[in-house]
Amino acid sequence: MENTQQQIIRTEYSEIMQKSYIDYAMSVIVSRALPDVRDGLKPVQRRTLYDMYELGIRYDRPYRKCARIVGDTMGKYHPHGDSSIYEALVVMAQEFKKGLPLVDGHGNFGSIEGDGAAAMRYTEARLQKVTQEAFLADLDKNVVPFVPNFDETEKEPEVLPVRLPNLLVNGADGIAVGMVTSIPPHNLGEVIDAVIATIKNSNITTEELMQYIQGPDFPTGGIVVNKDELTDIYKTGMGKIRIRGKVDVEKGKNGKESLVISEIPYTMIGANIGKFLNDVAALVETKKTTDIVDISNQSSKDGIRIVLELRKNADTNNLINMLYKKTRLEDTFSVNMLAVSDGRPETLGLKKIIEHHIDFQFEVNTRKYQTLLEKEQAKREIQEGLIKACDVIDLIIEILRGSKSREQAKECLVNGVTEGIRFKSRTSKKQAEQLHFTDAQATAILEMRLYKLIGLEIAALQKEHDETVKNIARYEDLLNNYGSMAKQIIKELQSLKKEYAVPRKTVVENGEEAVYEEKKLEEMEVVFLMDRFGYARTVDAQTYERNKETADAESRYVIPCMNTDKICLFTDTGSQHLIRVLDVPFGKFRDKGKPIDNFCNYSSAREAIVYVESLQRVKMSLFVFGTAQGMVKQVEGSEFDVAKRTIAATKLQEGDRLISVHRMDEAETAVFKTEHDICLRIRIGDIPLKKKGAIGVRGIRLGEGDRVEAMYYPDGEKDKTILYKEKEIRLDRLKVAGRDTKGTKLRG
Repeated sequence: MENTQQQIIRTEYSEIMQKSYIDYAMSVIVSRALPDVRDGLKPVQRRTLYDMYELGIRYDRPYRKCARIVGDTMGKYHPHGDSSIYEALVVMAQEFKKGLPLVDGHGNFGSIEGDGAAAMRYTEARLQKVTQEAFLADLDKNVVPFVPNFDETEKEPEVLPVRLPNLLVNGADGIAVGMVTSIPPHNLGEVIDAVIATIKNSNITTEELMQYIQGPDFPTGGIVVNKDELTDIYKTGMGKIRIRGKVDVEKGKNGKESLVISEIPYTMIGANIGKFLNDVAALVETKKTTDIVDISNQSSKDGIRIVLELRKNADTNNLINMLYKKTRLEDTFSVNMLAVSDGRPETLGLKKIIEHHIDFQFEVNTRKYQTLLEKEQAKREIQEGLIKACDVIDLIIEILRGSKSREQAKECLVNGVTEGIRFKSRTSKKQAEQLHFTDAQATAILEMRLYKLIGLEIAALQKEHDETVKNIARYEDLLNNYGSMAKQIIKELQSLKKEYAVPRKTVVENGEEAVYEEKKLEEMEVVFLMDRFGYARTVDAQTYERNKETADAESRYVIPCMNTDKICLFTDTGSQHLIRVLDVPFGKFRDKGKPIDNFCNYSSAREAIVYVESLQRVKMSLFVFGTAQGMVKQVEGSEFDVAKRTIAATKLQEGDRLISVHRMDEAETAVFKTEHDICLRIRIGDIPLKKKGAIGVRGIRLGEGDRVEAMYYPDGEKDKTILYKEKEIRLDRLKVAGRDTKGTKLRG
């Protein structure tokens, strides 16, 4: 009998407990309770969907028993009990819990009022179309890494190649060890718009993202009433969202009214609907209100409908406020956007989640197109071999007939070895020695069928080869060009949005708006007036017409516009500031107004205004920009129609400043006037059209220490003459010269 040595390790019991508990906690966090930021799925959800995909339970095939799905998933991938798998399957099929259901359930899958699903042996399921197309497509193209399952008898995907930001669309909830995740669902169309905006502008801020994503979009609808707090919640990934149910007042018989609750807070799903009804009954019983006569829950598969019948002349507004305050008709949804990122739990803000999704999309698409490229390259090699073989087919037939074995024929095709092969002539032998097919090409030639030599088949082969070459060029472009890959991802996202986006269900507003209905803004014509001290105001168009002479004399800028429009300020620092006309004081003609600094990021201490115009006119026009260093360009006004309050209207070189912004109308030439009294007149047609982010081109060649002082456009009604040494100089008589020349000295 062999002697076996046993070693006893002495250690502190508390250390063993601590290490074991940490291992257990991390296992729960990463492998069970928290979703992965890339596909927004927990392991049990991912494994269930993958198993359905493997079983072929597609959206266009018959339903299969849930018991079969659960058993197969448990046996192959998730050995943690059938109840957790079935519960995950049920939740993925419930439209009132998921913004985008991933499973198509058939049978009793529970109700919004908390009724449980039927046993798995009774219910059936299959994949939804969106799940198949956006969650499980391309798994055969090596898009994600596969890892061994628990007993290393199967392979399972580490993550699903989800093409849309599922973590935001469907949200998530889970209780791990020492941490909780709670992510609200969002509107698919809005989230896709935000992802596309982030791909186009990686420096986008959370505030700018909020222009695309209004806030959560719960499947149960309702009203989010703390809109102003959402930005901070999405920045930090933590906070509380206040939700209210939707209450309508319906007229009944004899002047009586009823309150009808048609949408409930997301947190009221399940047993809390019954609790709400009990709470309302308690308010009546405790005489907190005497306005409610009867309560009935008329909800059905068509939706929620809870009716509170009121007595005659009941104070409906007061009663609605009471329901919000005393029951769960107004509730809070605690947000903690915790997900597994790079193998560890992390609380993520909105932008971070979107960035993770974009990085994942680039990774998945790179792997996909790399696999497709390799397949097409292998196909091209075979096609080129067959095309080449068709040109020398008589020689190849001669080699085959003269060879004693397949290996001998292949050796001749690959390396030109002719020993042991009978040829009809020495010429044939010499030609055979020149053959240099690849191994794969030679194999394809040897396996080629005779019907492939038909003329139409050869033409089809050539056509297929041309298609393969095109595919290779496209795949190489996608893999080597960030912009091309970004366009492809955006195209796929837009396609998903077009097919699967639905209108928003949840209203997002501030609490006051839930009680008092705002009057719709009446659109009207106004005139924006700003004096030389920077004080701005608006007056209605009739008031301006009555005081036109005084207004024009006292105001530095007079801009006719609509009260719904915006005013664009272009400054010498190259910035464009946007002011909402509604923010500018509207009143009597003699009102002083307020400093323009109060309405935008413009600072009179740091920058000087170069040009002011309404956004409506700006975006429909073409502009010439000129700088002190003589740089010029044309820019389309539509580029300045942006959501941000302040943007860089042009790019300036170091030490340069913007001196002129001119809207193109009848002007055909532009005149530069420098500090050293040099003038140059050039054709505007010689100034190229550029993007707002471009520096431009040189308009005038400046002498040492000289700078452009002003620009004039003498073809219009203004700028015909300038005063130089008390003498009028006619600018429209200056000789037109080429761009980027020196100009001529003015003579008094």
